[in-house]
Amino acid sequence: MTEPSLPSLAELSAMSADTLAARLAEPGSDRAALIRIAAEGGVVQAQLLLGQMLLDGIELPADPRAAFGWFNRAAASHDMFALNMVGRCYELGWGVAVDPDRAMECYRVAAGRGLAEAMYNYATQLALRDEHEAALDWFRKAASDPGLIGAKAANYIGSFHEDGWAVAPDREEALRHYRIAAQSGDFRGQFNLARLLAEDGATDEALSWLGRVRETATPAFLDKAADHLRHSSDAIMRQAGLAVLLGKEAPIC
Repeated sequence: MTEPSLPSLAELSAMSADTLAARLAEPGSDRAALIRIAAEGGVVQAQLLLGQMLLDGIELPADPRAAFGWFNRAAASHDMFALNMVGRCYELGWGVAVDPDRAMECYRVAAGRGLAEAMYNYATQLALRDEHEAALDWFRKAASDPGLIGAKAANYIGSFHEDGWAVAPDREEALRHYRIAAQSGDFRGQFNLARLLAEDGATDEALSWLGRVRETATPAFLDKAADHLRHSSDAIMRQAGLAVLLGKEAPIC
């Protein structure tokens, strides 16, 4: 039995956005070929998918330089998510030389067009340059996003209030924003919330949040968090807290 032929570019172009997205997401040995046909035909959605596949090495050999090229092609169609990805490439050196200024400009334009991911990235770059007032303003805008980007921004806002960047230090505001971030699934917010709760003597709740950190945290963050707990002045956090964070049995004494 012969396998069904791939749809033509004309057929793909005639599909509704939802139908096209579903078709491009269908698993199968021909998925990469189908996405490439659509990408080469100018379908922005496919260009983004192809760029991500080449960046991650999923279903295709990893090729960051080619990924950068596809993100650029998509961005030329004024797709703000693509422009944000171009910024990420410049920031992190994915397929192109690191260029913080060009990364920041990509984020600035996409943020101004309302993309929450770009708002967060632009705010982060501003914070790294000690432009705290502008950074806080963009973090607050990003925090309105109902998803993980909003949670990550809320955690950053908590840090601003805790450390007194662009605002007067306010521990209660920090705690409130960390809780928002934690409840929305941000592992940094979960750790920061646990840290302040432990300082307030709310040990059980602190340990509960520490137990959730490892569910989504990166290995690098887990290492950093574990090191912080190892040097904590709180014996409970040094022992039980560290054990819970790493998913190990707590020592008896």
